[in-house]
Amino acid sequence: MPTSSGKHLPFFYALLIGIGLVSNVNATSLQRDDLNQKDLERVQAITKPTSDFSKAEAYEKKSAGAPTSKKTVSSKSFSHSSANLSFEGERDFKLGNSLFKKIWVSSPSSTKASDGLGPLFNARSCQRCHLQDGRGHPPESNDDLATSMFLRLSVPARTEAEKKALRSGEQLRIVEPTYGGQLQDQAVTGLPAEGKMRISYEEEVILLNGGESVSLRKPSYSVDELAYGEMDPDVMLSPRVAPPMIGLGLLEAIHEQDLLALVDPEDKDNNGISGKASLILNPETGRKEIGRFGWKASNRTVHTQSANAFAGDIGLSTPDIPAHWGDCTSNQPKCLSQPHGSQKNLGNGEAPQKVLDLVVFYSKNLAVPARRNVSDPEVLKGKELFYKSGCVSCHQPKFVTRRDADQKELAFQLIWPYSDLLLHDMGEGLSDNRPVGNATGNEWRTPPLWGIGLTEKVNGHTYFLHDGRARNLLEAIIWHGGEAQAARNKVVIMSPEERKSLITFLESL
Repeated sequence: MPTSSGKHLPFFYALLIGIGLVSNVNATSLQRDDLNQKDLERVQAITKPTSDFSKAEAYEKKSAGAPTSKKTVSSKSFSHSSANLSFEGERDFKLGNSLFKKIWVSSPSSTKASDGLGPLFNARSCQRCHLQDGRGHPPESNDDLATSMFLRLSVPARTEAEKKALRSGEQLRIVEPTYGGQLQDQAVTGLPAEGKMRISYEEEVILLNGGESVSLRKPSYSVDELAYGEMDPDVMLSPRVAPPMIGLGLLEAIHEQDLLALVDPEDKDNNGISGKASLILNPETGRKEIGRFGWKASNRTVHTQSANAFAGDIGLSTPDIPAHWGDCTSNQPKCLSQPHGSQKNLGNGEAPQKVLDLVVFYSKNLAVPARRNVSDPEVLKGKELFYKSGCVSCHQPKFVTRRDADQKELAFQLIWPYSDLLLHDMGEGLSDNRPVGNATGNEWRTPPLWGIGLTEKVNGHTYFLHDGRARNLLEAIIWHGGEAQAARNKVVIMSPEERKSLITFLESL
């Protein structure tokens, strides 16, 4: 895996110019442009993966640098603000929190500022998906509303115009003609919901070294109770659980070059890990930029992620996406005939600019909790196994954020997200067979691991991966394939005591 020294920069220089990610500048300028040479050397030294597992590293407990939350571990551990916010920042964070939790209602209503829900939707508030600002989960049964999980929908490109839109990046996928970009299992009064997601599981037992075994549940997805006619016969379904919200502003503040330096599509270092950047068109500049957010890294910024969630999950228009009827399509005329909640005196859209800005600020400043037990011998042993198994090839431990980050509290911080934010082939077992942008069906963004050990404390469950199929961390590891197959196999042949240490390390994150 190339490091932040820029080992493979000449190769990527021509590639990145070709795809429009960088302009025609000389290759040396592809290094970080926010640091002088002395600071660059300091950053490279401190972010170099450790080889000493006899003790905790300096600053390791503070997963997110100065913004790290040091508050007592509780069910609210993902809901605290960046620890270094100013008084004004705390005020905006609290205002954003109230809007994140706000229950939206259908139009018209007496609560004018809350008008605009739906008409079709998956949840009535941001918090209903991101439970306690944490991780969603599959429904306990097919009779339950999914709420914190939904199905993405798309179809293959067929016309030349559709193929061109995908090639250019103007569209990331072609939505299902009747049901749009995702299945909406709720609707306002008087309108039928689109349908119900159905999940069935098959169990497969995997034998592990030391006489242990783990049972994996393989999900299958379908849709019934369709209210607006049949779906396209070539529809592609992809399940998603809501990911945790912590540390998003810091992930956005990682310098693009530090991520590009980890891309290795030809596996030139022969470690079996290639990884590629998700490339998303910035409509304002006409250039492609790295996607960092979402399971397929299909959103460039917290701002775009938030606007898309307002539109797709709650059915609210914003200045960015002025569709008052959310994900309704032209094949749903009754949906498009419903009243909307946009009011000029409150601003442009049902969630006007100020509302969107405050929700974005809140989302960018949900603090990462401090690590626990970083010096515990079993945690250190598990950390060594994590490194030596090759997990850090994708789950990159450390970065230093941009010195010139948009928000000063997030600037020049040593952070420990355990992710490279890149796309990796995870094998057929985890494939959703549904491309998004330049991500194939087998490829997923490396999810950050910070906070993962507090999932049960915050959310009351231990369901992991993009669709919550894994019921614990060991199952999640054993599901890894593709580029992660070799690391996964090393976990299989570990002794039971070693696997226990590895999980103990993960639980400390």
